[in-house]
Amino acid sequence: MYIIIAIVVFLVITSIRQINQYQRGVKFTFGKFTSIMEPGWRIVWPVIQSYQKVDIRTKAVDVPDQNAITKDNVSVRVNAVIYYKVSDANKAIVEVEDFRYAISQYAQTTMRNIVGEVTLDELLSSRDKIADRIREIVDMETGAWGLKVQNVELKDVSLPADMERTIGKQAEAEREKRAVIINSEGELAASQNIAQAAEMLAKTPGALHLRTLQSINDMASDQSNTVVYMVPVEALKALEGFIKK
Repeated sequence: MYIIIAIVVFLVITSIRQINQYQRGVKFTFGKFTSIMEPGWRIVWPVIQSYQKVDIRTKAVDVPDQNAITKDNVSVRVNAVIYYKVSDANKAIVEVEDFRYAISQYAQTTMRNIVGEVTLDELLSSRDKIADRIREIVDMETGAWGLKVQNVELKDVSLPADMERTIGKQAEAEREKRAVIINSEGELAASQNIAQAAEMLAKTPGALHLRTLQSINDMASDQSNTVVYMVPVEALKALEGFIKK
């Protein structure tokens, strides 16, 4: 009797399996799926039962550099990072052989396909939108494998050396163009202000002469320069009027 009890106790002890909080256990009985084992101590009977642990924490998959050709026939190298987690441990074990390898391969193929659907300008200026498109496609496909894609980030887009030089020249030409436009706009505004000032001076009697005298006074205050200034006859006549009074 004691021997039987000891054997039973030994079997129970050796059948205890620990599932951590960040894990789920997929239990099989006679090779068929039985249940999902929640965190804690669980019983798995030897011979007739088996199980596999599945980590349900968020994982980061580094998608290696992929050679792709954009819609406008530019060769680029793109790499990305995919963040995903297991949402259904049963499917992750039963529906796909190695879900880690499978999602990495599918992400590489999807990334090349999406890059081929956009132009180089769109790829460089709309990374977030393209990454979100990749996430949607990968998430839709891997959902049947019990996976949930949370985010995709494009890390780097590498261009051929000659294309980088061309883009650099284009950017420099664009900066020069903006500088010329800004300078011309400034000159136009200045000329408009001068025209308005001249019009106001012409309409006011004696204003032009007073402005001339003010300019002479400003230049006379600087003793480091010698200035020869031709005073208009109209200004002298205005002074004669003041002297006679």
